[in-house]
Amino acid sequence: MELTHIEHIGIAVKNLEEAIKYYEDVLGLKCYTIEEIRSQKTRTAFFKIGQTKIELLESTEPYGPIGRFIENKGEGIHHIAFAVNNLKDALKEAASKGIQLIDTESKKGGDNLEIAFLHPKSTRGVLTELCEQQKE
Repeated sequence: MELTHIEHIGIAVKNLEEAIKYYEDVLGLKCYTIEEIRSQKTRTAFFKIGQTKIELLESTEPYGPIGRFIENKGEGIHHIAFAVNNLKDALKEAASKGIQLIDTESKKGGDNLEIAFLHPKSTRGVLTELCEQQKE
């Protein structure tokens, strides 16, 4: 599998607006997009620092993936995302090496990305997302 770079680090937050203020007012970053990803039951905000992005994730439903994460673990780092050139092939390769896939097919993510997750039981405890820029 050829990873091109760390695409983003996903951080679960209870309140997106309050979290954005911290990243902008304290760290000096600029939020460049906020979107709702209905399939993931989240609202996201993205910041860029160098080539890497920070993705803040707020649950839109208490029992969505981020809502459950915050209930169990509190706010904090949720996942790390790596960019790949061919997501379909990367998923096939991961599966062939015994990695448990959460997503066997890619789906639309935030910031114009196709995404798929690898299960943390197979990735040394780290929820791992693979991302490919959507073709226009």
